[in-house]
Amino acid sequence: MDHSTPQRAPHGTQHPHPHDTAHAMDDQADFLDLEAEVLAEHIASITAWLPLGADPRHIVDLGCGTGAGTLALLGRFPAARLTAVDASPTHLRRLRRKAEAVGAGDRTTLVHADLDATDWPALGAPDLVWASASLHHMADPDSTLRKVYELLAPGGLFAVVEPAGFPRFLPGDTPETAPGLEERCHALLAHHHAARVPHRGADWSSGLRAAGFTVDAERTLTVGVEPSRTEAVGRYAVSGLRRLRDRVASSLTAEDLTALDGLLDTDGPRSILRRADLGVRTRITVWAARRP
Repeated sequence: MDHSTPQRAPHGTQHPHPHDTAHAMDDQADFLDLEAEVLAEHIASITAWLPLGADPRHIVDLGCGTGAGTLALLGRFPAARLTAVDASPTHLRRLRRKAEAVGAGDRTTLVHADLDATDWPALGAPDLVWASASLHHMADPDSTLRKVYELLAPGGLFAVVEPAGFPRFLPGDTPETAPGLEERCHALLAHHHAARVPHRGADWSSGLRAAGFTVDAERTLTVGVEPSRTEAVGRYAVSGLRRLRDRVASSLTAEDLTALDGLLDTDGPRSILRRADLGVRTRITVWAARRP
């Protein structure tokens, strides 16, 4: 649900970047699709947990990506209309195909918009606003929170879903040729993000209250998915580590880079796909905030 890119992340693209080509956007969309498949059970559990009272009639998904949350919400609330907002046409095209494939195309409205813009497009007065792995990418999250407050119908719920960070795929003492490699990569990634995504990992409770919300509930899920649950785990791990490599390769030692490339060589003897200890580990925190 968290995507170490300058654009979106679980999930919306905000700021185009010079190196974001059509190929890069397709690659990001592929990663999001794999993430949605691997984490589907956990996303569904979040939608089931939301303290709504009554089923929403209109939902807005802010920074929808390729639709992991969108599809879960459409399935959970079959009578609801959903407006999905993202700045990536690539993501929205994929979401359109998915919604139509599950028979929900007529309930889904796609809106191409930059959520950092001063004025948002007309999005109605939804009963539920969902923002998964997108709020920390906003240039001014406090402004976004105030806009969501004004957007929501009185009594409506705002669900903020945030991953703890980029997922881990291997135990800390692996690989054998470079124990602790993944944690060193994550430390470099955190340094890379410090100036670029300063709101990553924020506790949104105080910001939500400052915007006028009451925080009804907060929940943290510990995610652990083994390859036996879905074969997509392996493809997700390869895609994730490739994206991680793109960000940190220039700062790795020669030994670490060789070890990482060995994990990414899907035909090689050290491929991550050959490892019995492969899995997906992360944490997801959800805040359920209500407009009084």
